[in-house]
Amino acid sequence: MRWLVGWSSIAASFGTVGAVGHHGEGRTVHPVGSQLLWGDPDPLWAVGDWRPDEIRVVTVATPEGAPTTRLAVLGCCGATDEQLRVGLLAARGGALRHLTAWPGSYTAVVQIGRRITVAGDLAGARPVFHTPWANGTAYATAALPLADLIEAQLDIGHLAALLACPETPEALGDGTPYAGVKRIPPGHALILREGSREITGYEAVASLAVAAPQADPVSAVEGVRDALVEAVRARLTAPRHAPETLPPDPGPVPGMGPAERRAARGAPVPGIGADLSGGSASATLALLASGLPGLPGTVLGHATGAGERLLAVTFNDLSAPGREDEMERARAIAASPRLHHVVVAAGEEALPYASLESGPLTDEPAPSLVVAERHRRRLSAGSADHFVGHGARQVLDAHPARLADLLMDRRRRHLLRPVAALARAEGPSTHSLFVPLAVYRAARRLARTSYRTGLETAASLLPDANRDAPDLDTPADASLASLAWSRPGPAARWLTGEALAEVSVRLQEAALRPAFVQRPGEARARAALARHAADQRILEQAAEIRSQRLHAPYLDNQVVRAARALPESLRVQPGARAAILRRVLAGAGIHDLPPGWGTPSQATSTAAGRIGLRTALPELIALFDAPLLADAGLVEARVVRKALRAASEGEPLPLDGLAELASTELWLRRLVTRRGTCWTGTAAPRQRAVAGGVVPARRTLQP
Repeated sequence: MRWLVGWSSIAASFGTVGAVGHHGEGRTVHPVGSQLLWGDPDPLWAVGDWRPDEIRVVTVATPEGAPTTRLAVLGCCGATDEQLRVGLLAARGGALRHLTAWPGSYTAVVQIGRRITVAGDLAGARPVFHTPWANGTAYATAALPLADLIEAQLDIGHLAALLACPETPEALGDGTPYAGVKRIPPGHALILREGSREITGYEAVASLAVAAPQADPVSAVEGVRDALVEAVRARLTAPRHAPETLPPDPGPVPGMGPAERRAARGAPVPGIGADLSGGSASATLALLASGLPGLPGTVLGHATGAGERLLAVTFNDLSAPGREDEMERARAIAASPRLHHVVVAAGEEALPYASLESGPLTDEPAPSLVVAERHRRRLSAGSADHFVGHGARQVLDAHPARLADLLMDRRRRHLLRPVAALARAEGPSTHSLFVPLAVYRAARRLARTSYRTGLETAASLLPDANRDAPDLDTPADASLASLAWSRPGPAARWLTGEALAEVSVRLQEAALRPAFVQRPGEARARAALARHAADQRILEQAAEIRSQRLHAPYLDNQVVRAARALPESLRVQPGARAAILRRVLAGAGIHDLPPGWGTPSQATSTAAGRIGLRTALPELIALFDAPLLADAGLVEARVVRKALRAASEGEPLPLDGLAELASTELWLRRLVTRRGTCWTGTAAPRQRAVAGGVVPARRTLQP
């Protein structure tokens, strides 16, 4: 786990590096295992196993007596030193957007005198957290260190909102699971001036009253292509790193090759690799990384390096049938001489819910905790720098609520193809005949519903979510449920009435607050992207392989920004993501794609989840024998155990909701049993977050 942390306080100096005053007393405190980037009066540290090239500090020469002007960029950034200096000068004048326009995934921190600016990303994969502390404000790219710093308790209300409405920013607010630790929204920057804080957006927001001019589809797709190519190029041109020294190879093992033995020892392969699942997202990255022209030092301008082939890793789940076509597409793509194909076969040991007793404590809870072992087995056979296709669906696909945006712009004819596709997905039945009319009515209702009315309606319906939760069996049902300003999450049906009532109060209070409202489709799409990016961040922590870096270019700022320029009429069409990526590859000179490329494969992951739940049912029942979630008043243990048994027997219950409950319970247990703290020094906190390892009792709230 890697993070940065710093603070800004009122005092001008404390006399020692990283010294902090509590009520005027100068005492030292600093994070464990840290690297100081700059010192007092507003220090900044990098903590964790950062690579040398992932930390860049640029200082602009100023006249004697002038404020210090410097920029720290942490992560993979494709900008040159000169571009960083230009961005620093632009940020000094207030143009913060320049700090987010470079290729790659990174966090930028600017210091101009006593003013500190920390820019978050657009997706939310690199968030920024802050908390009041020591007559000032501390900030970090992880919430747990700040919770340790202030000895925070759990925020049970936030956990309830995270389970009840995970894709509703109004319910989550700016909170975190730790009381007193706040998060800045995606697309915003945190500005600190001698302890005072300000949160400002750096991205232009489209008007709700006037439709933005529609971009040309051809130029918009070209923008996505250029952004993806630059994102991949930023990773390929970065210095290469070999894995750190690990236990020696035990020698030949029957049935295991060198790659398998290396994976068993927990070491990634040196070089660059990529997932190759057979889907369009990961295949696009693998093909771009293996054949991107114009890279220095390559043979004929191709491949990832002189004589180097890209390692393509395909995960073959032997316990979940139905992936034969996807495997064949992966093999066809990997037939390229520029790819070295490795198939990682796994059985029940890699199913969801496997090895729940092991795993590190992550910064926050996320549904990906129950599939961490599944991903770790795949990634252990990957490279030191590994591309993953996560986020492509949320960035490129159209959220169903965007149909309402088309109606607001009077583009009704563009609804024909997506509505017809939903009707075909229902199959030949009487119900499918009414799908187009039902979807059109729901989209028109959402287009005519104001932001405040939509939240108030959602708040009034939420307390009954544990009794009237619908079963979303078909794509049409899921799309109809998504055509609303807010909807309960899949785990809401198992929450207690008290927990749902408190989240309902949160929605009612949000409806009364003034806010700059976006279009419903755009707002829902951004919330879904932020939710997925947060889950991806936790997955990287839970499935972390030492000396390995996971790269998700679809979540980079410039890719997200280019995708938002795609016309709505293009995004809502069936198969839009595969068509866009096919044109991206064609623009990069790659035309030979296997038949069926871009076919969705969500059904196989659902089947694996059900098999994994059935296999791990005894462990899950034991997990919810005396759950901490029940101690906090969020669930009733008996109800959850009954749902687990019913889902394992094939009852059509939302598996995503059960995964969220299991992940949150697992995270709570790891949190309360942790040892140590993130800080040391004479003024270090005496207690860690969730002091004493006790989950506070649920308070009663009258809505």
